Amino acid sequence: MQQLQTGPIIFRAECIFRKEIRLNDFVTVDMQLLKSGRDFSRFTIRHEIKKNIETVAAIITVDIAWMNGATRKLTVLPQEDIDNLTPASFTENFGWLD
Repeated sequence: MQQLQTGPIIFRAECIFRKEIRLNDFVTVDMQLLKSGRDFSRFTIRHEIKKNIETVAAIITVDIAWMNGATRKLTVLPQEDIDNLTPASFTENFGWLD
């Protein structure tokens, strides 16, 4: 990403807090792709923050795009980076932004 001068920018973030996380809780974060443009230039991801394996403590949903730092314009990742995305990281109700 640094060689491409490309990085993510956040357009929108939403957080729903459900349970308190305490100091000794075991915390995991699961990430899934909710929707995306076919070129993955814009997409929405959902993070589920869980405590003690199964209790959902928070859900964070973020709309993101890729921006070229030199031109300050939205851009698309190289195909080799897009190919690294796996369907396993997509939600059950994943949808394309058309």
